[in-house]
Amino acid sequence: MSNTRLETLSSCLKNILADKLISINKQFDELTIIVCPADITDVCRMLRDSPELDFDMLIDLCGVDYATYHSKPESGDQQGGRFAVVYHLLSIKHNCRLRIKVFAESDEFPVVDSVIDIWPAVNWFEREAFDLFGIVFVGHPDLRRILTDYGFIGNPFRKDFPLSGNVEMRYDDEQKRVIYQPVSIEPRIITPHVIREEHYGESN
Repeated sequence: MSNTRLETLSSCLKNILADKLISINKQFDELTIIVCPADITDVCRMLRDSPELDFDMLIDLCGVDYATYHSKPESGDQQGGRFAVVYHLLSIKHNCRLRIKVFAESDEFPVVDSVIDIWPAVNWFEREAFDLFGIVFVGHPDLRRILTDYGFIGNPFRKDFPLSGNVEMRYDDEQKRVIYQPVSIEPRIITPHVIREEHYGESN
């Protein structure tokens, strides 16, 4: 997108969203805006229904775990917080894209309002972010795991999730069914053992 179109879009966003806009940042020829979680549904509805914007399509939604470093000031994410939800929007009419970022208020129990009433296509995306990051979307009609199975423990895309997982699954011949049990893999650090000649590398 040309700089002129980005500036026009930026101006429209500032005029329409007004005080609901925390920040606006340009990266990779696209704009990213940050809004409060309390305003996310109002902002999304304004972005969809405003003729000047007309973001009628949600392309993707994903979760982000900023873990210990949280957000980097140089990227425009001054709000902080560990968990964020990122929305990728497309306006077919104006042929432009927009990225929305919202940080959950709680690091222990991240919660964000669902936007399924605005873009029904977000259904499985919100379920995916719930499954992988543990972000709860209030108002979602069917919020349950979508990629991991129902007996899975934890959220595998969180930075503090153990690489070996928390439980393992196997078929038990005696019980004739699949069972879950604590992980039997013991984490270990492999240190290579290097053997060299006594005077290796020394010049004569």
